[in-house]
Amino acid sequence: MVKPRQRLSRRRMIIAGGVIVLAFGFLLWKGLGTSTVYFKTADQAVASKASLGDKRFRIEGTVQLGSVVKQANYVDFVIKGDKDTVAVQHRGDEPELFKEGIPVVLEGKFVGDTFHSDRILVKHSETYTQANPDRVKDYNGK
Repeated sequence: MVKPRQRLSRRRMIIAGGVIVLAFGFLLWKGLGTSTVYFKTADQAVASKASLGDKRFRIEGTVQLGSVVKQANYVDFVIKGDKDTVAVQHRGDEPELFKEGIPVVLEGKFVGDTFHSDRILVKHSETYTQANPDRVKDYNGK
């Protein structure tokens, strides 16, 4: 026969185990949900802007010549895909290799018609250029 104290102790162990499993599951779900960043070309992003909403994603395009305007706390510029252009406002440091006419990948989200970025990745590798000539065909710095 199980004593009342043993039954209470066992019940507490089951409840504590359940709480731990739920907490771990929640942290795993939250962590994986926020770490997923989708990748879109400028053309794909423009086409699916409504469905993207305020989700963070990465967008790829070529920085248009004459479009870079540096301000005190941010830089405005325009990227172009095959047919569509996207206005960008970037807050944060730009990489040293950032300049007009180069392909970039930006991380951020749409706010209205402008893509708000907080991270710029510059594509500068010859290996990438050789492997993806269709993506960098308009790159002026070859």
